[in-house]
Amino acid sequence: MNKNNLTFRYATVDDIPLVLSFIKELAEYEKMSEDVIATEDLLREMLFEKKRAEVFFALLDESEIGFALFFHNFSTFLGRAGLYLEDIYIQPQYRGNGYGKQIFKELSSIALERGCGRLELLCLDWNQPSIDFYKSMGAEPLNEWTVHRITSDKFKSIIEK
Repeated sequence: MNKNNLTFRYATVDDIPLVLSFIKELAEYEKMSEDVIATEDLLREMLFEKKRAEVFFALLDESEIGFALFFHNFSTFLGRAGLYLEDIYIQPQYRGNGYGKQIFKELSSIALERGCGRLELLCLDWNQPSIDFYKSMGAEPLNEWTVHRITSDKFKSIIEK
């Protein structure tokens, strides 16, 4: 497979079923299928009406083989926006051909064009192939930082404190 045949296109509202399908495939790979509660209606609202995140597809010979979902964050220390990569996914049969590298090149081009100060992502501790890939792309683990999460079911109790 020739990675020069890889192209990219931003998702449109008509692509919502495909976006959700890729999200579910990724969740299955990450052993987190039960955590997917996203629906087509919710994705339509968040991605296309409220524009909370962006999605582009990687296409091989005009067929979608993967996607990236990202949004802007902000660094007060840098005084600049960054890109946060929520999801990157390539279907299993296309892995190992340099397509992930091509997706990172595309993300880096977007970040550079938008004047972003950095690109950030999370990776599951057990996912060594992805960790190795991200390191090969120049990513550095932030070992001194711990991710903390407050889920939406806790918001009311925080407000009421």
